[in-house]
Amino acid sequence: MEYCSHCASRLKIDVPPRDNHPRHICTGCGMIHYRSPKLVVGCIPEWQDQILLCRRAIEPRYGLWTLPAGFMEVGETVQEGAARETLEEAGAKVKVGQLYTLFNLPRASLVNLIFRAELIDPNVAAGEESLEVGFFRESEIPWSDLSFPMVRETLRLYFHDRKHGIFATHSGSIIRTPGPILRYQVIIDP
Repeated sequence: MEYCSHCASRLKIDVPPRDNHPRHICTGCGMIHYRSPKLVVGCIPEWQDQILLCRRAIEPRYGLWTLPAGFMEVGETVQEGAARETLEEAGAKVKVGQLYTLFNLPRASLVNLIFRAELIDPNVAAGEESLEVGFFRESEIPWSDLSFPMVRETLRLYFHDRKHGIFATHSGSIIRTPGPILRYQVIIDP
């Protein structure tokens, strides 16, 4: 950010009084512009013993498979956002159920919330952000072509819980490990 959205004056980065983080502060009106993590909301759409995945038609990770998910909009609940994203990306109407995974991605300033969801109708179609959509049994999941570590970990937990017949809510963090090769460490909270 360079300019204040309130008065259009230039911003400076400084630590405000009684704060401990650098913030964007307006040099004209003094307004402090706080940055917060973005919420990504989505679903694991379930149909019988299969789940619905989307192949991404956008960057990042163009062409890889993902759960239908995206950024939450102002004025909606996390459940409404998850259902909207599922409809937009997969043409799928769902009944949103329990929160299944919550993953922090501190480096990207994201929090991912994925819900279990019952597919209302198996007639689905790729939306603008998807190349195609498909139903997958556990043995058919394209593990090496999944888009993000959060998707891989959510699916791993889902199939483990399904096998044991108990679905818990899981939370954790996904941290990029140092080095030239892009690798991540998944830390599941106890």
